[in-house]
Amino acid sequence: MPPIVSVVGKSDSGKTTLLEALIKILGQHGHRVAVIKHAADALELDTPNKDSWRLSQAGSEAAAISSKGRLAVTRNLKNDLDPQTLVQYAGADCDLVLTEGFKQYPYPKIEVIRGEADLKPVSPPEQLLAIVTDKPLDINVPQFTQKEAGKIAGLIEQKYLSGAEGGIDLY
Repeated sequence: MPPIVSVVGKSDSGKTTLLEALIKILGQHGHRVAVIKHAADALELDTPNKDSWRLSQAGSEAAAISSKGRLAVTRNLKNDLDPQTLVQYAGADCDLVLTEGFKQYPYPKIEVIRGEADLKPVSPPEQLLAIVTDKPLDINVPQFTQKEAGKIAGLIEQKYLSGAEGGIDLY
C-alpha cells in the first residue's frame, strides 16, 4: 500500500496548484503518483442520454469506460470512502497517493494557508508534514511558499519514498 499524503486548505487557497507542481516534480524524479480528490458535492461524470449514463440508469453498480491510454470507473456508493479504501481503486500500483481534501482523516497533511486574516492551521500539529503559506506562522512545522514545490517534493521523498525502490523503508 503506497503512503498517503493529504493536501488540505480552504477553497481557493492553492491546493490544486500545489498538487500540479508536486505531481510534475515527483514524476520527473521517477515516482508514480496517484491523486484522489474529495468532492463535497455529488459527483456526476456521465453525460445524460449517452451510453454510460444509460447503463448506470439501468442499475449498474459500477461502470468503466476505457479508451487508448485512459480508464474511468464510476461506482455507486452508499457512503464516502476513506482514502485508504480508495487507493484500491486508484493508485495501489503507485509509489505515492496524494489527496486533495480528506482533512478529517489522520494522514500526514500539507496545509495550504494563504491570504486569510486568521492564519492558523486547522489540522492538528501532529498531522502536519508542512505548511504552505505566504506569511510565516508561529508553529514548529516546516513552512514553505507556493514557489518552493521542489523543496516540498524533497521532504515527501525523504519521509515517504526513500527506500521504496527496494520495497523496504528504514526509519
